[in-house]
Amino acid sequence: MKAYQYRMGEPIAALQIVDLPMPSVEPGQVLIKMHAASLNFRDLLVVTGQFPRVQQEVIIPLSDGAGEVVKVGSRVTTLKLGDRVTPLYCQSWMAGEMQDEDTAWSLGGCIDGVAAEYRTFDEMGVLKFPDHLSYEEAATLPCAGLTVWNSLHGPCPLAAGDTLLTLGTGGVSIHALQMAHAAGAEVIVTSSSDEKLARAKALGADHIINYVTTPDWDVAVREITRGRGVDHVIENGGGATLLRSIKSTKRGGWIHIIGLIAPGEIDPVNILLSGVTLRGKEVGSREMFAAMNRSLSHSKVRPVVDKLFAFDQLPNALGELGAGNHFGKLVLSIA
Repeated sequence: MKAYQYRMGEPIAALQIVDLPMPSVEPGQVLIKMHAASLNFRDLLVVTGQFPRVQQEVIIPLSDGAGEVVKVGSRVTTLKLGDRVTPLYCQSWMAGEMQDEDTAWSLGGCIDGVAAEYRTFDEMGVLKFPDHLSYEEAATLPCAGLTVWNSLHGPCPLAAGDTLLTLGTGGVSIHALQMAHAAGAEVIVTSSSDEKLARAKALGADHIINYVTTPDWDVAVREITRGRGVDHVIENGGGATLLRSIKSTKRGGWIHIIGLIAPGEIDPVNILLSGVTLRGKEVGSREMFAAMNRSLSHSKVRPVVDKLFAFDQLPNALGELGAGNHFGKLVLSIA
């Protein structure tokens, strides 16, 4: 079978398609013919040596994918040939809170990912995805989609009538916009592009802010919320945007730390005086994934795929991801 391999320390241009043996299938496993994989900023960190966890020296990259069950182990009881499935980003996290040992089982970083024609997974390491979604749309769910779900349905779930601020118009932010809009929340979106903001408005954003023409966007958020501040923030920027996110949030509100695009530092006194809760989150459990899938099946929300790349164009796709010009998700077609 054909797969991509990345060797630590090499440039993105060195990513190459190699021929590997067809994976064997143990009694409790399934063989998946991969149809699509989506790209996350985290994948760019992996192939540039910046991933903040220990990773394999040589690895099949990409964490998010979708495919078809083409072989079933003798002890598998919940899946059958032809089932359309997505692998879990974190293969060992079934339910409850993430444990330290779970971090060693993340696809495309700590263990081989999905940029391959075929992959084997344990039965409980994959889930069937909603019928209304294509392989390309479903491939956006395991990391970006589930991280948003975990953020908005965690200790303080987003409720109808709550206000959400999401920064930017990349994959995580657009998932957040769509899920929050479907839940009846009021959504504020920021971007440097009026064109992208118009697209966000068409997807259901209630308020849009261009942070280039409105650099004090936290003040604009306060004006929109009549001085109250938002209930939740999807914080994709990192240290460089965190202070303004804090200033945009109501006392007792929640800031979900997801991105690390723009590094920076912040004085903890700002957190103390604001009364907000900062919550760092990496994806979610199998239990959360199943709950998200049920919600998507009901709402019929379809993730936004901005651009589709052929399998041999992964280096180009990663380059476009790094440029940050996309709206929603970039997806790799595998088969």
